Amino acid sequence: MTDSPATDGSGNVPSNWFTGGAEYAQFRPTYPPQVASFLAELAPSTGVAVDVGCGTGQLSTQMADCFDRVLAFDPSRSQIAAASPHPNVTYEVASAEDLPVADGTADLVTAAQAAHWFDLPAFYAQARRIAVPGAVIALVSYGVLRIGDAGLQERFGRFYYDEIGPFWDPERRLVDEGYRTIDFPFEEVTAPVLSIDRDLDLDEFLGYVGTWSAVRKAEEQGRADLFQAFRTDVAEAWGDSGRPRQVSWPVAVRVGKL
Repeated sequence: MTDSPATDGSGNVPSNWFTGGAEYAQFRPTYPPQVASFLAELAPSTGVAVDVGCGTGQLSTQMADCFDRVLAFDPSRSQIAAASPHPNVTYEVASAEDLPVADGTADLVTAAQAAHWFDLPAFYAQARRIAVPGAVIALVSYGVLRIGDAGLQERFGRFYYDEIGPFWDPERRLVDEGYRTIDFPFEEVTAPVLSIDRDLDLDEFLGYVGTWSAVRKAEEQGRADLFQAFRTDVAEAWGDSGRPRQVSWPVAVRVGKL
């Protein structure tokens, strides 16, 4: 699960991506377990799952509880170095467009919070190559956070859409739309409506926002003041010594047969 773009052709991740794997692992949310269990039920067997653009393994480790073996790939060495260990997961640095997986071996191919960065025709060609007959492909994403406090939600919305909004890459729109408009040339299966629901304290909330690629891009372009002002405003509005607040992200899953 990474927001990282595909490599630039030389194996390097472009500089506008947040590559701090440790912070990503600490602050990014994990998916509800229903995602992995739903996909395992659809797959022709639970032998091998391949998680592409895996980040630090947020979905990979959950799938490992449902599949015998998970092969997890990300183009960022920092993300792989910080990935959560699991006896059933093998992590490797690799791009979505050149997967080091044998032909006809994968029961499930997933991309969580990552497909909007891929060269999709090349990724889909790789998915078809490695799939067993009847294998499943799933593009998973989570959308814009909502926080259960009207004042904080209003300040968050202004920051997300108006202040940091111009620094998002164009591909972010696909995430905001729940991948509804992303190219998906497969026989589609209806997925359940899910959400990530958590209680975050002030440090966890700001830590999550600080992992955004748009925040890093703004800082690189001399606008670190945007996040600094947001931090100040949110800390003041949060109150109660940073006590946990209820937040949620809508989860979108597009599933098809390979």
